[in-house]
Amino acid sequence: MTVTKRKAVWLMVKKGFLDMLPLNLAVLPWGILCGSLAIQRDFSVLEALLMPLVVFAGSAQLVAIELMANNASLATILFTTFVISSRHFLYGLALRDKLKVLPTKWRYSLGFLLTDELFALSGNSKAFVGKLRLIYALVAGGSFYLFWLLWNVTGIVAGSYLPDLTQLGLDFAIAVTFIALVVPTVTNLPMVITVAVAALLSVLFKLLHFELDLVVAAIIAMYCGYLTDRWQCRRQLSNQSLIASKELSKMKNNGDES
Repeated sequence: MTVTKRKAVWLMVKKGFLDMLPLNLAVLPWGILCGSLAIQRDFSVLEALLMPLVVFAGSAQLVAIELMANNASLATILFTTFVISSRHFLYGLALRDKLKVLPTKWRYSLGFLLTDELFALSGNSKAFVGKLRLIYALVAGGSFYLFWLLWNVTGIVAGSYLPDLTQLGLDFAIAVTFIALVVPTVTNLPMVITVAVAALLSVLFKLLHFELDLVVAAIIAMYCGYLTDRWQCRRQLSNQSLIASKELSKMKNNGDES
């Protein structure tokens, strides 16, 4: 069966939208929380709308709103949001080789839409390779952006007319979303070590009232995962050397016998 170019594009559009749809729906409480929190913290409707339109980063939005509401200094706001969003720098590095060859319009568009959710859908080695996969990524990321705006607008409207929605525990949606993103990637020992160390240290540092608990826990966990990966590589090389040595010894013995 021959698939026309137009039909192939439509299939990629449909697949990108449907693959992202569960995550689009999962962040509904998170988006409502961001929108309602801005209104509850005396942001104007325009200011509350500009946060998802321009910032487009849920955790950074929440923290920035709280800091701005508490009259924190600009330096504090910038540094805190930089630390929280620094993982996107790693996403960019991971995809740099694939995106650097693309035209500027594609790089800027996909760079702006590169959220945790889109990166989670980019694990395939062929992601962002070829026009059809670029369309898939653009639709997936673009649909998430539109849904994020929709949920924020819903929160803005709800926050204007309903009691304080920040007391409903909607922030739990943040944890649920990241758990859903992380679990499918835990497929090897370094990832297991990284997740386990991060979980244990984040709880420990929280109990100790350590201010940079999540940041330090994440850094230590990543380093533990890196060390585990290096250990596995060395062990693999050692095993290969041992096998090669045995094969060489076996060949030598066979040669002596003949």
